[in-house]
Amino acid sequence: MSIDNRTALLNLIATLSFRLGDFTLASGQRSDYYIDCRTTTLHAEGGRLSGLLLYDLIRERFPHAEAVGGLTMGADPLVSNTASASAWHHVHHHRDPLSRDLIHGFLVRKAEKTHGTGRRLEGFHKLGAHVVIVDDVCTTGGSTITAIEATRESGMNVAGVLCLVDREQGGRANIEAIIHDVPFISVFTANDVRAAHIAQQRTT
Repeated sequence: MSIDNRTALLNLIATLSFRLGDFTLASGQRSDYYIDCRTTTLHAEGGRLSGLLLYDLIRERFPHAEAVGGLTMGADPLVSNTASASAWHHVHHHRDPLSRDLIHGFLVRKAEKTHGTGRRLEGFHKLGAHVVIVDDVCTTGGSTITAIEATRESGMNVAGVLCLVDREQGGRANIEAIIHDVPFISVFTANDVRAAHIAQQRTT
């Protein structure tokens, strides 16, 4: 994982996605800060950096993973950018575009479709495939757990779980309780982002 890319992404999240104040979170908890990672992951450079970092992490920690997925919509830009980073890596190294080393993407709906196939998952699906679940912000872990359960129910194996920012408010424990020996990795903690945000305020 590139330290430069990691620092650049942290600074973008601190600039674009972090706010101090009085907020009520989706979980109902009160907080003196709010992190909306989508303003970073949907930003051109933020999306590129997040895709590169997650791709590097997956290749380092989960080399047998065939796909990356998560619950819409927090995971959407992470999934797309990671899959794209995988493809660009292959083009750069002149590898077969149909190589099994590529990381494809899938998204988990919050509810099953009421038309068509009625599928809960969109995109990549292969029985028995090893996949990685991603999420942007983890608070209680609810959205990540929903994605894990739907992925397992579809017949795929969850090899690992990645979170861009862990708020360290119980989500890790809740997720680890259902994934057991499967690794849960957070790229940043909320304290990392807060510290970067405060450092930026001091220099401006």
